[in-house]
Amino acid sequence: MTHLSVTTGQHSEAGKKSVNQDFHGLLIPDDHQLQSKGIAVAIADGISSSNVSQIASESAVAGFLSDYYSTPESWSVKQSVQRVLRASNAWLHAQTRQSQYRYDQDRGYVTTLSVVILKSATAYVFHVGDARIYRMQGSTLEQLTTDHRVWLSPEESCLNRAMGLSQQLDIDHLTTAVWPGDTFVLATDGIYEHVSARDMAKTIHQFNGDLNQAARELCSTALANGSTDNLTVQIIRIDSVANALNRDEAQQGAHQLPLLPELSPGQVLDGYRILRLLHASSRSHVYLALDDDSGQQVALKLPALELQQDVRALGHFATEHWVAQRINSPHVIKAFAPERQRSALYLATPFVQGTNLRQWLLDNPKPPLETVRQLIEQIARGLRAFHRLEMVHQDLKPENILIDQQGTVILIDFGATRIAGLQEVIGHEEPCWPRGAALYSAPECFLGEATSWQADQFSLAVITYQLLTGQLPYGTRVPGIRNRGQLRKLNYQPASMLRDDLPGWVDLALARALNPEPHKRYPALSEFLFDLRQPNPRWHQQHQAPLIERHPLAFWQGVSALLLVALVVSLAHRN
Repeated sequence: MTHLSVTTGQHSEAGKKSVNQDFHGLLIPDDHQLQSKGIAVAIADGISSSNVSQIASESAVAGFLSDYYSTPESWSVKQSVQRVLRASNAWLHAQTRQSQYRYDQDRGYVTTLSVVILKSATAYVFHVGDARIYRMQGSTLEQLTTDHRVWLSPEESCLNRAMGLSQQLDIDHLTTAVWPGDTFVLATDGIYEHVSARDMAKTIHQFNGDLNQAARELCSTALANGSTDNLTVQIIRIDSVANALNRDEAQQGAHQLPLLPELSPGQVLDGYRILRLLHASSRSHVYLALDDDSGQQVALKLPALELQQDVRALGHFATEHWVAQRINSPHVIKAFAPERQRSALYLATPFVQGTNLRQWLLDNPKPPLETVRQLIEQIARGLRAFHRLEMVHQDLKPENILIDQQGTVILIDFGATRIAGLQEVIGHEEPCWPRGAALYSAPECFLGEATSWQADQFSLAVITYQLLTGQLPYGTRVPGIRNRGQLRKLNYQPASMLRDDLPGWVDLALARALNPEPHKRYPALSEFLFDLRQPNPRWHQQHQAPLIERHPLAFWQGVSALLLVALVVSLAHRN
């Protein structure tokens, strides 16, 4: 098993200037964040017309390296970096607006910023400004970034994109695979304007055993060639990348912890005293247990012993534990005592006194529309807790939705959850075939297409339809879809045809959330919930009541006026 490892070299100096307005940084975590967040490299070059740009460059780099590693582990690199950079840009822009330079941005808190994140076997490049990022493979130095600089004349130029320049930030983004031996070079214009790409590659090869010396040599060469600017260069060589065996951090516990045979009442497991079996299947066993420390009732979920050789199934089980530790919502089941050391593979959660939505539906056929709204709104709040962390539940069905004795809805079973940040660690896209219940899965899953949070929206709408009508909107046709021709043949059957007390405008909301094409569904769950409570303006446009119903007085006045005109015309013709 190999892990991501690098050799680095860096150097920065003011050169012939009195102040160094460049700033650079590199952070290599020594814990689990090396896998979940990767190695971060950043370089910034403050604009020379400003006396405070060195503050901007230092704040941009230092703030990024701190805040990036504080973002959720479930977030993708792109989500994490862009959130941090946009927050940093807003802060820098606000500093300028609150200073004496608010009417002269060229003297404000403005800087370039270029970032490389190395995670697993991939490099993620983010860039604003004119510092450059190169990749060297063999003896070839390839520029990966574009200079955001406009030349006003052969001698004069200005930045058209930079951190702090405006409230809006447009970030260049590039993703590329890496291999051992690849080298990344980050340099400010004080270097690359006076040292050619060929000479940079030659120097790095010459001092390959000491990259810090290579960085110093590049700065010396730039000075000797007439550079009058600050000089900063960073060199990062990839020594090894993570292999497929250890890329999924969520599954590591599944390989390290043993599986247990069936438990009996009275047995004690890590302080949990087994009371009775709640549920058993070929994949898992769920027990009611008592925590000896707190006296609280707990549900223990253990994978079936038959899964011992099923690496994929054990990985899904470990994913469920990983997710339960990280989501904090009253509508999502939590991991119980997450810091407790486990001696075997299991998931401990608080025991929910209540029933699942499947049984509730059997007990409450055709519930009132308002009751359905309240249930769906709670489920949506649970789903949004997933989506905020860039997770897709992917297994939303009535059996995975609990309702406690107070009427609170709680989502369970996260083994099928797609986690953007961990998907990057795997190094390739997992198959997109349904991992949850087929009858509730979105059509795109059966085409092998990548799924997003809108797949959860489809599943939520299926459950809404079923609660209102007792039936599925497309019957059993969705799991049989294998091509786009079959997809286009899916026709929505209005729920109001199955339930006469249902307002017709509710169908407009359901039909959109259940659209076979993901991009035609709602752009936010909140819009779906809003349209379930009141008619969408489109409904009024498509189903406007006749004038006689909306304004009967005006209707009859209009009819009388037309009759009067007709009478006058008739009399005129007689005369």
